[in-house]
Amino acid sequence: MADTAHTAPDRPDGLKGIASDWASDQRAFKTASWGKSMMWIFLLSDTFVFGCFLLSYMTARMSTTVPWPNSSEVFALHMFGADIPLILIAIMTFVLISSSGTMAMAVNFAYRRNRRMTVILMLFTALMGATFVGMQAFEWTKLIQEGVRPWGNPWGAAQFGSSFFMITGFHGTHVTIGVIFLLIVARKVWRGDYDRGERGFFTSRRGDYEQVEIMGLYWHFVDLVWVFIFAFFYLW
Repeated sequence: MADTAHTAPDRPDGLKGIASDWASDQRAFKTASWGKSMMWIFLLSDTFVFGCFLLSYMTARMSTTVPWPNSSEVFALHMFGADIPLILIAIMTFVLISSSGTMAMAVNFAYRRNRRMTVILMLFTALMGATFVGMQAFEWTKLIQEGVRPWGNPWGAAQFGSSFFMITGFHGTHVTIGVIFLLIVARKVWRGDYDRGERGFFTSRRGDYEQVEIMGLYWHFVDLVWVFIFAFFYLW
């Protein structure tokens, strides 16, 4: 009985075979949309930027001869008659990480064509992002009032101020931009632009709710970066 199973095409020998194996990975990207591919490329480039910032921070901290400020003292809040270390940072982290859950649910409901729940969850995600930025602004204000500047601080190494404002400020800018675009996409979902295929920004064709997923990719990336900032800057 003849073998009717599909057989794989012959693999070239030598270097051509290796090149053929690597080229086969392109199939994973042929089905990806332009928007999703560009978002992945952007996130990859942004990873290098944040990586450089964190590496610079570690280099500055390990090479300075001046004592580095104690994060438990610098980021403590005076509450209930005592200084509670890192309480504000813990709340900020909880809020931002929780927003990843609501964003994931928004993507799920978007592909189910449940516009109402998608909008509610996206707005809730944006609210938590805005809350995070507001608490970060409060943290900045507190430290500035206590004398922290990009060129120095009253607790030790001068590099602390510049590292803190650059890294947290750059991340806070990403969160702010994410909140704005969450509101834009949520408005389009609420108006039914994706159901009608109405042309415009972030609207390409009828029934394409992929923009919600693309926003989810960006938002999860911002949350993941904060985990590294939290570990390196506040816990180290």
